[in-house]
Amino acid sequence: MNGNRLLVGILLTVFAGMVFSVMDAGGKYLTGHLPVLQVVWGRYVFQTVIMTGYLSATTGTRFLKTKRPVIHILRGLALLGASVLMYVGLARVPLADATSVMFCSPIVITILSVIFLKERIGIHRILAVVAGFLGVLMIVRPGVAGTDPYLLFPLLAAGANSVYMLLTRQLAGSDEAPATQFNTTAVGAVILTILVVPQWQTPTSEQMALLVLVGCVGAVGHFCLVVGFRSASASLLSPFLYSQVLFSTILSLLLFGDHLRWTTLLGTAILISSGLYIWWRENRRVLPAVLDA
Repeated sequence: MNGNRLLVGILLTVFAGMVFSVMDAGGKYLTGHLPVLQVVWGRYVFQTVIMTGYLSATTGTRFLKTKRPVIHILRGLALLGASVLMYVGLARVPLADATSVMFCSPIVITILSVIFLKERIGIHRILAVVAGFLGVLMIVRPGVAGTDPYLLFPLLAAGANSVYMLLTRQLAGSDEAPATQFNTTAVGAVILTILVVPQWQTPTSEQMALLVLVGCVGAVGHFCLVVGFRSASASLLSPFLYSQVLFSTILSLLLFGDHLRWTTLLGTAILISSGLYIWWRENRRVLPAVLDA
């Protein structure tokens, strides 16, 4: 791997973080006017339409073929659960707070890997998990006056997102990359199209345009990640997704006028630091060789 390819991967990953924060900001605005399920439906359906067109043009019908349908379905359900929970939270809590809590996923993944994959971790990663947990507590502040119980939803979303990422690991390196890209949102799009009918509210032209935009932006972000991860390994680029927390904080202040507590800022810093430390511990043997290549 040369430095130019790594730089391209980093830039695309950071750009994806910005795009996803814009998508969540649009979703947060829409949840103030439309049912949450309808907002998530817009994201999933229009992103699926775009991905279907792209994959049809580049792979023919390969994206419809899979030897591991159960894993694809479970993975899609996990991401759907994470999306719905996140948007329920976004409807009530600041964008920056919800995004920060969502990024405790590396902590949850480490815990789930120990429980279900029987991975063994040392004292350093255990301390990082504890520190990350303390960071989440500083953001959520359970039992403190003024604590918003809706912060529980992004926390649950982080758990569902962790399951999604663990299932994605099982598909990594397989010959089903087109199917993986397609089923990321296709499973949720089908389910949401059925569930949204009883709650459907006819959107205004502006709201409909924003629904389409949220789906398009989600597709752009996903595409940037796919291309970025072709330039460098996902394990090497993952920390740069934390840029989404920064962009979400900026949008939270500028678009919604949210006020950030010092406990939120400190908790976010601790959470990100613990996630980066876990990443470093997992990659410390391969990083020098990769960076020198």
